[in-house]
Amino acid sequence: MRITLVTDSTSDLPQDLRGRLGVRVVPLYVNLSGAIYRDWEEITPTEIFQKVREGAAFPTTSQPSPEDFARVYREALEEADHVLSLHISGKLSGTVQSAELAAQEFPGRVTVVDTQAASLGVGMMVLRAKELLEEGQSLEAVLAELERLLQAIDEAPREDYPEQMRRDLEFHRALVRLSGNRTLYRLYEDLLATLALARSALPTLSQDEATRREHRAILEALLRRDPEEARRAVEAHVFRFRDLVVGRLREEGG
Repeated sequence: MRITLVTDSTSDLPQDLRGRLGVRVVPLYVNLSGAIYRDWEEITPTEIFQKVREGAAFPTTSQPSPEDFARVYREALEEADHVLSLHISGKLSGTVQSAELAAQEFPGRVTVVDTQAASLGVGMMVLRAKELLEEGQSLEAVLAELERLLQAIDEAPREDYPEQMRRDLEFHRALVRLSGNRTLYRLYEDLLATLALARSALPTLSQDEATRREHRAILEALLRRDPEEARRAVEAHVFRFRDLVVGRLREEGG
């Protein structure tokens, strides 16, 4: 059975990687400074982050419509027998609900999965599913492996991290929490979950000179009791970390 993978733009898979893997992506909508953009198609994360650094308010997003998903499913099923559609957690977005509504148009031909993750956590799930499909695994085997990964993330004890990395992660979590930016905190928590899937993906963050500079900038802003500057410093730091993990995704995709 020929199976095509579909995901949404919160997976943050780089566009060149999507093309190489043949993964179809349904974009969310980004509301930034009053303008609406299709995520990754009309505006990239790098452009969003740059605008935020320049003073724009942190953007909001809205889910794709069922019609958006139905169009992509219809196109995919012209070439495949089945679609496996992996999406951002239903606790964070209505995206998976839109996908489920669209799937009703194609009974028995679309399987929608709530990854219970966001951002790079979704991307890692997509990459793992693609790897298994290329090995010739069945749809049932792929779904079983995704369920195992979700369970592993939920149950992974923090003590399994190397001691230095564990200290780094706790320090970063504290900094993000102190910044008062809930969206960033959610993003960072997702990055921590992603590391449960690929703990060796990145070197220990504190060993990097750029990280040490960013730590100093954050702490100095906090000591000055300047929450706005602290927020900006944390954003810059978390976004760079995110870029490092995206780079790792590119390497994993070949």
